[in-house]
Amino acid sequence: MSSEKQAAGFSTLAVHSGVEPDPSTGAIMTPVYLTSTYVQDGIGQHKGYEYSRSSNPTRDALEAAFAALERGTHGLAFSSGLAAIDAVLMTLRPGDEVIAGDDLYGGTRRLFTTHYEPLGIRFHFVDTQDTARVADALNEKTRLVWLETPTNPLLRVTDIAAVAALLEGHPARLGVDNTFATPALQNPLTEGADIVMHSVTKYLGGHSDVVMGALMTKDASIDAELRTLQNNVGAIPGPMDCFLVLRGIKTLGIRVRQHCLNGKAIAQWLAEHPKVDKVYWPGFEGFPNHEVAARQMQDFGGMISFTLSDDSLAASRKVCESTRIFALAESLGGVESLIEHPALMTHASVPAEQRAMLGINDSLIRLSCGIEDPEDLIADLDQALNA
Repeated sequence: MSSEKQAAGFSTLAVHSGVEPDPSTGAIMTPVYLTSTYVQDGIGQHKGYEYSRSSNPTRDALEAAFAALERGTHGLAFSSGLAAIDAVLMTLRPGDEVIAGDDLYGGTRRLFTTHYEPLGIRFHFVDTQDTARVADALNEKTRLVWLETPTNPLLRVTDIAAVAALLEGHPARLGVDNTFATPALQNPLTEGADIVMHSVTKYLGGHSDVVMGALMTKDASIDAELRTLQNNVGAIPGPMDCFLVLRGIKTLGIRVRQHCLNGKAIAQWLAEHPKVDKVYWPGFEGFPNHEVAARQMQDFGGMISFTLSDDSLAASRKVCESTRIFALAESLGGVESLIEHPALMTHASVPAEQRAMLGINDSLIRLSCGIEDPEDLIADLDQALNA
């Protein structure tokens, strides 16, 4: 990618990163290299590719785009977001400790507690909105601090730079799940993070047709360690999926702008609705750590959670099952709007007492605002709330 493109704005970066015209044909799109192996001219004499688990030209282009979007130097693609997180955890050893946010995607917490805790990794779950709580949990055995910001599903915001400053001189690495914010709104590497993770399934792919994960870093030694794991374990995406994500990334900037516009309109409307109790959206001035979000994010995104005045399970279930444009489904970040019930769906694996402590109650509903016309989305929510 040329220096002129690297210096450009985000949408220009999204359109051009990792993609160069095919040298053999001039094709403007990177070809889909549907091959498992590559013919060698002699033993050890190849054109940079030997076997597609190790590398593939389509995946290489996507990984270069990942790195550029997060203002990093290295990007890695995995078969899912959880596979990407798993690669980070595989760098740990028994006896190591991890500090993680207490409000995490349910699948992340499940991976931590059901697989890695029995292997001798100790996890401390704390409210990372308060950097002092991270400091209290930090010790000589800590090797990873894992943040989501904003979190899933309560949209809590953590000051990445403050946590990074806390870890200066400490061997622990700082990893940030940036899925909700996207690289269009937030770049944790520029705030001091060592590793950024994305569930590419969500905003980067953007069209609900691919499952994939990504890791980005500016540290060559971290990349080498993770790339060895990527090759050894083989949890890699296929070239067709890589092509689809390359195509999705090209519209990331313009999609995120509409997600943000819709999120703002819907959050403000929900806040005034008589049947809504509380709205979780970091764009509100009174929202906890709003000033941090305003500083480290370009905008506040299209993810919203809210509770109902009627806090019964029946009421929230009725709303979720009554929308017509918002589709009742897990996942998020696609062009279409989605609605889901965290306690019964995405966070059902989180123990009930932990959900209650965090505020993930039976009334909580999570929205992923798509790119439809906001007036139609608001009308849909209005009829569902009045169902």
